[in-house]
Amino acid sequence: MADHEIITNRGDLEVLARDLLREEVVAVDTEADSFYHYYDKTCLVQIATRRDTWLVDPLALGGPAELAPLGPVFASPDVRILFHAAEYDLFVLKRDCGFSFTNLFDTMISAQLLGYPAIGLAALIEHHFGIKLPKDEQRSDWSRRPLTDKQISYGISDVRYLIRLSEKLEKELKKAGRLAWAEADFETVTHRAWPEREFDRLGYLRIKGARTLEPTALAVLRELFLVRDGRAREVDRPPFKVLGNRALLELAKEQPESSEELARIKGVTDLIIRRMGQDILKAIKKGLRRPHGPIPKLQGNGRKRMDRRAERRVSRLKGWRSERAQELKLDPGVLCPNAALEAIAMRNPQKPEELNEVSELKNWFAGSFAEEVIAVLAEAAGEKEEKPTPRRKR
Repeated sequence: MADHEIITNRGDLEVLARDLLREEVVAVDTEADSFYHYYDKTCLVQIATRRDTWLVDPLALGGPAELAPLGPVFASPDVRILFHAAEYDLFVLKRDCGFSFTNLFDTMISAQLLGYPAIGLAALIEHHFGIKLPKDEQRSDWSRRPLTDKQISYGISDVRYLIRLSEKLEKELKKAGRLAWAEADFETVTHRAWPEREFDRLGYLRIKGARTLEPTALAVLRELFLVRDGRAREVDRPPFKVLGNRALLELAKEQPESSEELARIKGVTDLIIRRMGQDILKAIKKGLRRPHGPIPKLQGNGRKRMDRRAERRVSRLKGWRSERAQELKLDPGVLCPNAALEAIAMRNPQKPEELNEVSELKNWFAGSFAEEVIAVLAEAAGEKEEKPTPRRKR
């Protein structure tokens, strides 16, 4: 097993970045601390070549912004950057460091397009190499230092086998004639942009059971939700670790008036009462003074309501997708997600080239299946619409 090096200073990182620019392929993974902090950040970047492995410590360097020397590596069209499930890694690296990516290969996307029943990294590594990866650090606090031996082992294992795995999957993609599909999906992920996170003041309405509350209790829940978020920001902890949703809901229903009554609520510990008990009681009183008005409508998924003809088209498209996915040994949702099928049905294209105008579709889908989809839509258009049976007069 190859040795590894932990990078904790700028000079070593600059040397590593120059060396990586001479590589054809580099495996990368990241670890963040969203499970432990309100303001999550990139806490570790794991990097591997065919010969060596590095753990780059942005916290020791002074923060994620100090990872800047790696920017040219990720942006280079001459260096293939490997990830497994790249989306979150790209999200944090773009957000924290402003990096851009050009030449990407994602082993999870590849496994999906090949129809693997299990697409997790551990499952793929075990399938191809008979090696069991450690799993016990998935919920580790990556912001703590020093890193433990288990954390280091876990971090290394996430990149050590990626190059070999990608080579096997790429061969399978070529053999299946799906490499172009994968490359199109890689390109989509590479160019994805994420809006800055904003606090959702209506987030209390997403708590399970919130919409069943009467107006006064819902108003109390609203105020408790705001107090919890304020406390979470103050101590830099995820809101659910400050006070759980079940406890919030129970507080909104019971509306305790004293510390003694607070203590009877499941999930409200003595520590919570000491640190924010008075704030909780004030929030309850505030909610009682300001009963909730009409429940605002939360932002939906953007889908338009379909008429009967569009619903019929969706049904026919789903039938086609089910059969085609079975032939291709693909998950139907990988071939074409429901939202994309609905978008096709709503637009109802008449010619294959019109399918390219459906933005919800994967880039490769129209090129591979446009003729079949148009034929299915034509069949649906030729079906007679069933009329509802009239009721007998009494």
